[in-house]
Amino acid sequence: MSAREMKGLHADPRELNGSGREKTSDDVHLARLGKKQVLRRNFGMLSMLGFSCTILVTWEGFTCLFLQPLTNGGPAGAVYGFLFVWLGTACVFVVLSELASMAPTSGGQYHWVSMLAPRSCVKFLSYISGWLTVIGWQATFATACYLTGTMIQGVSVLTHPDYTPAYWHPTMYYWAVVAFAVGINIVGRSVLPRLEGLILVVHILGFFAVIIPLVSLAEITSAKDVFTEFVNQGGWSSDGLSFFVGLIGCVFAFAGGDAAVHMSEEIENATVIVPRSILLSVLINGMLGFGMAIALLFCLGDLDTALASPTGYPFMEIFRSGTNSVGGAATMTSIIIVVCICSSTGMMAATSRQLWSFARDRGVPGWKIWSYVSPTTAIPTWSVVLTTTIAALLALIPIGSAVAFNDLCAMSISGLYLSYILVACLLLWRRVTGCISKTAEADEIVNTIGARLVWGQFYIPGIWGVIVNVFAIIYALIVVFFSFWPPYAEVELETMNFSVVGTVSVIVLSVFYYLVRARHVYRGPIIETSPL
Repeated sequence: MSAREMKGLHADPRELNGSGREKTSDDVHLARLGKKQVLRRNFGMLSMLGFSCTILVTWEGFTCLFLQPLTNGGPAGAVYGFLFVWLGTACVFVVLSELASMAPTSGGQYHWVSMLAPRSCVKFLSYISGWLTVIGWQATFATACYLTGTMIQGVSVLTHPDYTPAYWHPTMYYWAVVAFAVGINIVGRSVLPRLEGLILVVHILGFFAVIIPLVSLAEITSAKDVFTEFVNQGGWSSDGLSFFVGLIGCVFAFAGGDAAVHMSEEIENATVIVPRSILLSVLINGMLGFGMAIALLFCLGDLDTALASPTGYPFMEIFRSGTNSVGGAATMTSIIIVVCICSSTGMMAATSRQLWSFARDRGVPGWKIWSYVSPTTAIPTWSVVLTTTIAALLALIPIGSAVAFNDLCAMSISGLYLSYILVACLLLWRRVTGCISKTAEADEIVNTIGARLVWGQFYIPGIWGVIVNVFAIIYALIVVFFSFWPPYAEVELETMNFSVVGTVSVIVLSVFYYLVRARHVYRGPIIETSPL
């Protein structure tokens, strides 16, 4: 890096930015990372906490994905699997929070890799990390919209038994959810921070609105059945193997933990609020999710009847049999659907911002278009449009093959967790070799390619930080490994998990594009600040 570029990263708090307003401390932090402030900081602590919590939507997500841990693991497997996933996710989120406090940019993982990796391979590893995050978030957004759409169809089946859904109906519901997300992100973008704060209230109060009538009216099973009954309907060689295969349902209930990271350049006091909102969201969602898991298991009723529900979702049958009311079950399900629809708006925002940031650093074909930020709305308009187009096209897959789309869902886990593993391993290496300082000069460039590494305001020092870091890597490796497994040992075309093919194919294509084109234009995070 030239002296002129290094000088250009020094930020004077008195300097005016491109919009003519005085720079804030957030602008200064961003300038020290080599980036200009171009997005508007509309999110505070409450709105970002709502954003993080309602993207995770753990109790809602676990409820609708209840089938996976029930099939492989059973009631006891669901309980202990949830606790294991909660602990592992918390450790992963701690690592992400430490990195977000060091470098709060919308790029997230690929920026962190660029600042942590050895100079000899920094460009390539950063590029691969960027693409893993891109496919992970694009798949996560598509999956969330699809699950919400099929839940809308499920409640239609519940309330109208004579309704026969056609194979293309889920796609129409899916598109409706995507349209709502686009509307909030573009037309009503100023409403997004307020909406997230409001949905946080609905997210928490909705939990009690569902769990109170369920446990009050349903027949309660014994604690022995809940905490000791393991089920291996997948036909695996052991209950232990079945347990790990069934973990993925719990894992997806915590998917999207790095969403706040990709909104960093739209958050006030990002170095503090991003780590705080990430950790509070896993705490709040973990408690609500575990409470709902226990309630569902104690009110399970007949397991085979729940698994055979015509709605496609066992929890709807549990609600119906527990309350002995179709109307009550539909109302409780509607609360979950409303929160999930609103969650899609946050996922759209995080997905488009991550794509925009990677395009800004020339990691995506057509980066000049996707990195455009509207001067009137201060949002990456074309990145939102591209994300919408990708999601809309992916909605066509279930028309031909629901199995193919389910494999796409698994790619959301493998893509994101592979990016987590990469940054966590690099952070552990830097941590144990003592390469990260505690303080830096006020005008010193830090935490970017070739610059000094400095801890942010949040980090876990000493041996405890190492232990958390190591466990996060081990847990993420387990998640990625079992995300490629099918639900049944005897594999047929309808039950085969092809997500490993999709994930590896995207990686191979990105490497091919890197060798042909990207290595000539991608240099890692670009220095944008002007020399003083």
